[in-house]
Amino acid sequence: MIQRPDLFGAVISHVPVLDMSRFHLLLQGALWVDEYGNPDDADDRRMLMAYSPYHNVKPDVSYPPVLFTSSSTDDRVHPGHARKMVAKMQALGHGEVCYLEQRDGGHGAGVEPETIARASATTFEFLRAKIGALLRPNA
Repeated sequence: MIQRPDLFGAVISHVPVLDMSRFHLLLQGALWVDEYGNPDDADDRRMLMAYSPYHNVKPDVSYPPVLFTSSSTDDRVHPGHARKMVAKMQALGHGEVCYLEQRDGGHGAGVEPETIARASATTFEFLRAKIGALLRPNA
């Protein structure tokens, strides 16, 4: 979405890792250094900053509508990634930036079937509202 916003009519970003300069300091992020690189290493940091969504969002780019989701009880990806991105995008003037944070469920949409269903319905309704007309023939 940040690199090629023109490719998307709308985006759902579930429990995203977005701040590539600090992922290794939050929750289980240190376990991902072998996969992503080490932000404390200068060479790795340059590579990470080149694509870090949080660091590359711009005020003068037209991004598609986006719904970020996270969970307060996620023990893998800290909800701060999504929270910070939403705050930054809104501060830069991007209007169609939404956020849904579950209070339970860990790294998922919830534990109780009703909570999972509500999160799924919210996601599908967001997509329907943003790109639904594009999906219907002769609309």
